[in-house]
Amino acid sequence: MTLPELLLFLFPLAYSPGPGNLFFAAIGARSGWRATLPAFIGYHLATLIAALAVGAGVFLASRPIVSTALTLAGTGYMLWLAWKLWHAGAAQGRGGPTGASFTDGAALLALNPKAWAIMAALFALYPDADLPTTLRVAAIFTLNNLVAFAVWTMAGQALLGQSRHVALMNRGFALLLAAVALHMALT
Repeated sequence: MTLPELLLFLFPLAYSPGPGNLFFAAIGARSGWRATLPAFIGYHLATLIAALAVGAGVFLASRPIVSTALTLAGTGYMLWLAWKLWHAGAAQGRGGPTGASFTDGAALLALNPKAWAIMAALFALYPDADLPTTLRVAAIFTLNNLVAFAVWTMAGQALLGQSRHVALMNRGFALLLAAVALHMALT
């Protein structure tokens, strides 16, 4: 698979509204770009590690019990995030909320069934990949997601300071995130 083909495969998956995109857009809208950085780094470091593990054949979600547990844990976590977003107020400026932590970002990846499904589908396209190919694909996957999440975060940040709209937007993101979580749990 060529780089353009790989990016074409990844583009709709990375830029469509999913748990990560909605999470970062909401935090960006609530607290600004800088407040997302610890979670942003945590998510993408976890993404790289997970993609390498999947590419190396260590991915355990192909086992039904692990897949079911991951889906239930991920759905629960995303519903909890949706609940937090629903109850979040408008941006509070510099003295307001600090955003999300490195651990929040890593947990979001670890408990995101969409991310694991994408990685499984991605590496299924490379059944006989050697180490350099696995490293290249994992890096491209991670960088593509990083750019997508940056776009969503900046879109969210564009709403920062519009406090009367942010509370409504938080609720909209909460509903979308809950819908995504339930859809993934049920399919």
